[in-house]
Amino acid sequence: MTRVKRATTALKSRKNTLKMVKGYRFDRSTKERSALTAIAHAGANAFRDRRDKKGEYRRLWNVRLNAALRPLGFSYSKFIGALKKKGIVLDRKVLSQMAAENSSTFERLVNQVK
Repeated sequence: MTRVKRATTALKSRKNTLKMVKGYRFDRSTKERSALTAIAHAGANAFRDRRDKKGEYRRLWNVRLNAALRPLGFSYSKFIGALKKKGIVLDRKVLSQMAAENSSTFERLVNQVK
């Protein structure tokens, strides 16, 4: 079997790895082994947080809706329940945007649900 020298391939791989961890602190930015573990953890966290972001936005919309509904004599949960009974299908994102940007339209919707 012939001998294979991996110098260029190994250097290219190392260079790409260290390029990915540019800006990291301490060993993680200079040493290949630490850099590889840092990349693995960063990727796992990024994947998880992309999913979590969706839930965070939904919670934000709920809080905004509740804040807009309180002065109109409604709570968030009662409003959502009343919407479902009336058969009005609007998601929380649209409702919170409506409450923030078109308050008159939102008030008409609340009065319709009452």
